Amino acid sequence: MARARAGDDAAFTALVAPLRRELHAHCYRMLGSTHDADDALQEAMLRAWRGLPRFEGRSSLRSWLYTIATRTCLDVIAGRGRRALPVDLGPASEHAVLDNAPAGDVAWLGPYPDAGLAGGPAAPEARFEQREAVELAFVAALQHLPGNQRAALLLVEVLGFTAAEVAAVMRTSVASVHSALARARRLVADRVPAISQQRTLRALDDARLRAIVTGYTTAFENGDAEALVALLTEDVTWSMPPIPHWYRGIAAVTDFAREVPLARCGSWRHLPTSANGQVAVASYLRPGAVGPHDLWSVDVLTLRGERIAEITSFLDPAQVAAFGLPASLPAAHQRP
Repeated sequence: MARARAGDDAAFTALVAPLRRELHAHCYRMLGSTHDADDALQEAMLRAWRGLPRFEGRSSLRSWLYTIATRTCLDVIAGRGRRALPVDLGPASEHAVLDNAPAGDVAWLGPYPDAGLAGGPAAPEARFEQREAVELAFVAALQHLPGNQRAALLLVEVLGFTAAEVAAVMRTSVASVHSALARARRLVADRVPAISQQRTLRALDDARLRAIVTGYTTAFENGDAEALVALLTEDVTWSMPPIPHWYRGIAAVTDFAREVPLARCGSWRHLPTSANGQVAVASYLRPGAVGPHDLWSVDVLTLRGERIAEITSFLDPAQVAAFGLPASLPAAHQRP
């Protein structure tokens, strides 16, 4: 700490390194984008570096850094609208839409590569586990909250801060924090399923999870709509940001699957991955008869029991770049 205060960049880097991963996850929860989280964390670290000589140690370094990161994210939120998923923008399509062009004027919610993210609660007082708090439903619900409510909920429910500590972070009163928390909790309760993906995954053994992922990828690679449908719930949804059209229900999803990815796209290959604390698959597409399969999407699967209730296929290359996946698979690649 003394060397960092004196301007030693290496000492500062070593000081904050153990907290960078959890701070990045916090920025993602606040902003709904790994790209925005990267920028916000970089700005927060710059602010911390400049402000370190004034850090008096009245709070822990962790609390001080979360204060800076939260205020940085609030500045970002004030400067732009919320991030969205296709389900936020309009009703579901009943049949396959073939001229499904990306919507470039929407700030889309992005996936989060959760490798290395700790499990369990961040503090004994936290209500949500750290992986629960990056699940798609939770992060999508946060986007419907004003910045102050979003920050209050995350700091208290995910990170275990007290209302008084949050009031200091947000430069407001404890009463205002309690009011923001009450509103945020009501909205999240309405939008987030009662059973989290973490609970669902713990209820399934590894063999069953592998069978679900293998069934999903095999159905694509064999062009087998019936096998895919057998994995889905009756009220399944399928969305593909940045494409605005989305589908709800087994009939609409089956029609889309048969008309587009299983019939018109080309040859598929896959690699298992994880995103947002959930089961995910990296999909690789070869449009023609020969050549490599190129990375096309990260498909985040939301399970209900042993079936897939939601497929969210993130198609934007900028959104999936953070996963560190190979850009293509050679023609000889075989499914694991």
